[in-house]
Amino acid sequence: MSTLSDLSGLESDSGAPGGGRDQRSPEPVRWLPLLSVCAVLVAVLLLLAGRYGYYMDELYFRVSGDHLDWGYADQPPLVALLAKVQIAVFGDSVFALRVVPALLAGTTVLVTALISRELGGSHRAQLLTAAATAGSLASLAAGHVLHPTAVDHVVWLTACWLVIRMIRTSDTRLWLGVGAVVGVGLLAKYLVLLLVLGLAAGLLVAGPRALLRDWRLLAGVGVGVVLAAPTLLWQAVNGWPQFGMASELSSPFGVESVVNLVISSVLMIGPLLTPVWVIGLVALFRRPQWRQYRAFGVAYLLIFALLAVLGAQARYTEGLLTVFLAMGCVVAAEWASKLSRSALLGTAVVGNTVIAALLALPVLPIGAYGEDGPLGGFGEPQVGQTGWQELTTQIGAVYHALPAQDQARAVIYGDNYAQAGAVDRYGPEIGLPAVYSGHNSYADFARPADDKTVVIAFGVDRARFSALFGQCEARGKFTFELPVLDRDKEILVCRDPVQPWSQLWPRLRWLGTF
Repeated sequence: MSTLSDLSGLESDSGAPGGGRDQRSPEPVRWLPLLSVCAVLVAVLLLLAGRYGYYMDELYFRVSGDHLDWGYADQPPLVALLAKVQIAVFGDSVFALRVVPALLAGTTVLVTALISRELGGSHRAQLLTAAATAGSLASLAAGHVLHPTAVDHVVWLTACWLVIRMIRTSDTRLWLGVGAVVGVGLLAKYLVLLLVLGLAAGLLVAGPRALLRDWRLLAGVGVGVVLAAPTLLWQAVNGWPQFGMASELSSPFGVESVVNLVISSVLMIGPLLTPVWVIGLVALFRRPQWRQYRAFGVAYLLIFALLAVLGAQARYTEGLLTVFLAMGCVVAAEWASKLSRSALLGTAVVGNTVIAALLALPVLPIGAYGEDGPLGGFGEPQVGQTGWQELTTQIGAVYHALPAQDQARAVIYGDNYAQAGAVDRYGPEIGLPAVYSGHNSYADFARPADDKTVVIAFGVDRARFSALFGQCEARGKFTFELPVLDRDKEILVCRDPVQPWSQLWPRLRWLGTF
């Protein structure tokens, strides 16, 4: 009976020639099977892209695309640019925002299969890696909505693939490619710096250290810095607001944060494929032919420890977990020589794909994620894509009930960027006035003119907001059948701001999540 040690390669390092370096050339890539898996994933993601509605962050990115800048308080500029381009090409729709994420998810599958090839994986292992990656929760979630993670995920994997290839071939010219990938990644999400620091520490601890002494490493750093310079300069000029966002996303260190990291690590790839990536991580430290790649294992352990101390989110490690999934697939493909083992492995991949799809994709009627539905409590990513048009309609009812003279002086205020983004998207269709928010960079897009003295406010703290106006009264609550975050929040009508908007606005600005 096979054990974890059998699967991961228990043999000692001591007899490995050349310090355990694998001298075999990788098998040629069979492009058709791999690209077929990528194409199926992209097709499924695009077919489901228009179901439900915008995810809350997408409403913000859509508006950010109309206010292009080199940076924002909570993100670099690339995702806003992608939103702008996709809307220009495909139209102003949910589907339009999700074309690039779907294509990036397909790219992720291909790159991960190439990682398994670099590690000595057979054609079978490469195909298994592609199928497992396509069926992981990380890939499906990143490929379904427009989010910095859609870019960040493929950036991590591409950088890891280039480093693995560089270790195998000793071709340090690849440092230039790593630098370019990291530079582009910094335009989408600053999190890639975590990978850079982790791998640098891993190479220093586990080797091969010669890569760190090569002059092309400095050239690669230069390429990355040049590409990321505009957004880094924007952060510097604006007081590094990203540090404030990082603080908001952290929580105190404790047993609970460690437990959450472990549970999230199981869910990120999927429960049925977690044994595969765990086997890959163990094999990385036990297989002599993979000794040269152990920097990745050291990097993961260091990053995991850092996230635990900072109380940060485990999904920041999903790129490395996908690398370990590729390693585990190499081992599993070797193990599954019998039909029964192949069937067991195939069942795990299919089952994991089904679970991941139910959690990340709109494959079921939305009611399945309601309080009384079979997946109630697991549907935040799904439920977060609903209710925005209904919210706008109910805010619109309050606006249209105002006297004409009040309507002429009215604006709408959303406490967070998703509420404001929803009204920006659906409000013009029903004749609503301009909408504003003090949340993150939405506060920088615009503020009301001083002659706007009537505010329809939603989602705000009533006591705090009322102190800024001569009077505030509730005109209703947002009603919706699903447990969305905004359900039952009040719609207020406030009049006569106590200060001009130019002085009031700094008091309404806030940085953080919701």
